[in-house]
Amino acid sequence: MTVHFIGAGPGAADLLTLRGRDLLAACPVCLYAGSIVPAAMLVHCPSGARLVDTAPMDLDGIEREILAAHCAGQDVARLHSGDLSIYSAVAEQLRRLDRHGISYTLTPGVPAFAAAAAALGCELTLPGVAQSLVLTRLPGRASAMPPGETLAAFAATGATLAIHLAVNRLPEIVAALLPFYGPDCAAAVAVQVSWPGEALLRGTLSTIEALLAASPAERTGLVLVGPALAGAGDESALYNTDYVRRFRGGVP
Repeated sequence: MTVHFIGAGPGAADLLTLRGRDLLAACPVCLYAGSIVPAAMLVHCPSGARLVDTAPMDLDGIEREILAAHCAGQDVARLHSGDLSIYSAVAEQLRRLDRHGISYTLTPGVPAFAAAAAALGCELTLPGVAQSLVLTRLPGRASAMPPGETLAAFAATGATLAIHLAVNRLPEIVAALLPFYGPDCAAAVAVQVSWPGEALLRGTLSTIEALLAASPAERTGLVLVGPALAGAGDESALYNTDYVRRFRGGVP
C-alpha cells in the first residue's frame, strides 16, 4: 500500500500533471482538499472510489483515513492544491507515515507563482533587473516566521517577491516594501489563477491597494512585487549571435 501525494496545481483541472491523473485513476481512495481543489479533477478517480474531503478534518482524522486504507491494502491518492514543496503541510503527514512504516510518493504540481506569471504574461527574472525569486509569506496563526525571514530582509536584495497567503494584509506588505522598491515599482495581485473567477490586478506599490479595494477579489491571492514585473530589461546572452555554446557549433 502506498500513499501518493499529488500537487493539483493552481486550480484548472487541465493543469494537473499526466502522472497525477494516472495516479488518481489507479487509487481506490482519494483524500482531497475540497475547499481549494476543483471537483473536476475527481473525474479521474475510478468508479466507486472512496472520496474524502479533508477540508473540515484535522491531521488526526486524515491519519485515520490513511490507516484505514492501509489496513484494507488500498492505495491512497492525497490531492493537494498547488505544489507540494511549499506551504502544503505535507511534511507533518510524511512524518506520521514514516512512523507507521507506510510508503509514499510525491508528484509535483504547477505552483501558484508560475501560474500567476503565465496569466500576467511576464517573466519573474530578467537580466540586469532581477535574477532571484523569493517565495515567502507573512507570520500568521498557522505558522510563525523565523526571525531572519522578513519582508525587509528580502526586499533589500531587490529580488522579485512572491508573497503567499497574505492578500488580506496588502497594506502591511506595501508599507514594508516601499522604502526598498519605491512607489513606482511594479506590483500585482493574482487571485484564483486559472479558476473561472480569476482576477489579475496590475499596478505599482502606490496603486495596488486601491486596485484591490475596488475589486471583489479575496482569499487565495498571491502578491507579486519587483521591477521585473514591468518587463523591461537587458536581453539574455543565451540567444545572442556572439554567444558561443556547444549546440551552436561552439566548444562543449
